[in-house]
Amino acid sequence: MVKKYNLKWIVSKRKQIGSSLALLVVIIGVYLLGLNIGNGNIQLHGQGLNASLPATLNYSAVNAEYQALISNYNGSLSTTQLLDGIMHGLANAAGDPYTEYFNAKEAAQFNGQLNNSFSGIGAELSENSQKQIIVIAPLKGYPAAAAGLKANDTIVDINNEPTANMSVDQAVNAIRGKAGTIVKLTVIRGGSTQLTFNIKRQNITVPSVNYKVINGNLGYISIITFAEDTPALIQQAANSMISHHVKGIILDLRDNPGGLVNSAVATASEWLKPGQEIMQEKRGNNVVLQTYNATGGDVLNGIPTVVLVNGGSASASEITAGALHDNHDAYIIGTQTFGKGVVQQLLKLKNGSMLKVTVAAWYRPNGQDINHQGITPDEVVNQPTNSSTDVQLNAAEQYLANK
Repeated sequence: MVKKYNLKWIVSKRKQIGSSLALLVVIIGVYLLGLNIGNGNIQLHGQGLNASLPATLNYSAVNAEYQALISNYNGSLSTTQLLDGIMHGLANAAGDPYTEYFNAKEAAQFNGQLNNSFSGIGAELSENSQKQIIVIAPLKGYPAAAAGLKANDTIVDINNEPTANMSVDQAVNAIRGKAGTIVKLTVIRGGSTQLTFNIKRQNITVPSVNYKVINGNLGYISIITFAEDTPALIQQAANSMISHHVKGIILDLRDNPGGLVNSAVATASEWLKPGQEIMQEKRGNNVVLQTYNATGGDVLNGIPTVVLVNGGSASASEITAGALHDNHDAYIIGTQTFGKGVVQQLLKLKNGSMLKVTVAAWYRPNGQDINHQGITPDEVVNQPTNSSTDVQLNAAEQYLANK
């Protein structure tokens, strides 16, 4: 979840003042994270959980290792290379896949990804409990989906290089590249089936919201990611639904990896009354840092609504689905969501580098912590593999027809 304090949509893909990006994702090219975008002030909301640690570290052991390395290593080293290694290692020591250090080059790439403009294949990546690189979801309409990549595929090889020791960032950087070039991915599907994909990279700019009227009187709104343009586009979509006098609405959040919290708040606010709770951020499971409430809008309140979700729905998608459901404004259809409920803050460091650090967890209005759990739909509907029929969409249409 990205929370922005005064960065300019820090990284457009999760940016915006006072917003919180949610979901660590890589739209292979898009690394959507649950992050809190900061202004470089490392002090968060009051006393941290690690206040007992010393204000500075004793670097004598590091210096000893440094001397031993430069005196004995059979190869060339640079100061920049070694300092980057120390900085990356410090963040990695937290043992949290969402806490990461970016040097200036990596930070620039990250910012570009968050801006929804990049050259890649259009797939969201994460890391599972076995430290394997997995696909959260391929983005609709982009090369990864067209090639046949699917959610939960485990990427074991990128351009003939094993991913066993790769971080998510390294995998993303390996997959990204110049538009028009080919990246070769080897994946394991279903635990045993090995598949190889040769996918052509392309320049990707993702409009976050699409909407239309279907079946004459149903509104269909699809949100691909919760981005900087989402608040304006969801408002347009809501007004369009009203002007067409729709009798029901389908909000499609399937394979949506998340994005900015402020965009999720703006989306939920089109259904909720001002002041209704959307989520809470907490530290240590009980210290409430902030409560997010509906901000206005309320245009679609009272119109029967179905939210479609699946295993690729994460972070800000789960915030939105949970808020609408828990406030009795929507019925959820689909399959269990991804389960990412932690918040990162993005902090500027020296010379263009950045630290992305997990600072909190978020909770639904009903009090549920969805991290590693996800949201269970009211009606579980599985989408058959390789089916030309969207059975989940059909189920939503049927539900609304009976309202």
